[in-house]
Amino acid sequence: QVQLVESGGGSVQPGGSLRLTCAASGYIVSMYSNNWYRQAPGQQREWVATIESGGTTKYADSVKGRFTISRDDAKNLVYLQMNSLKSEDTAVYYCRAFGDAFDYWGPGTQVTVSS
Repeated sequence: QVQLVESGGGSVQPGGSLRLTCAASGYIVSMYSNNWYRQAPGQQREWVATIESGGTTKYADSVKGRFTISRDDAKNLVYLQMNSLKSEDTAVYYCRAFGDAFDYWGPGTQVTVSS
């Protein structure tokens, strides 16, 4: 049974940092593409970051230089380290595991950046 659950969201001031965690069960994260998406109020869901099975990372232009995606293969976890947060980063953040005929999403975690 495949399950993804996000944690680590919350409220932070502009310029602060948060680390999101995606806890995965039912599959091995290192064997698939693992991704973070976000959706702000009134906006479309957008892609944020990807770590491929081989370890290659990709980022949306809006978060390059500020966010880092990584894995802990021993614990079967995927992380999103978010630094220098801006109000524009406020959104519900979702993790996603993707492969051939394989596509699973977590329920999301809220990140709010405000003063």
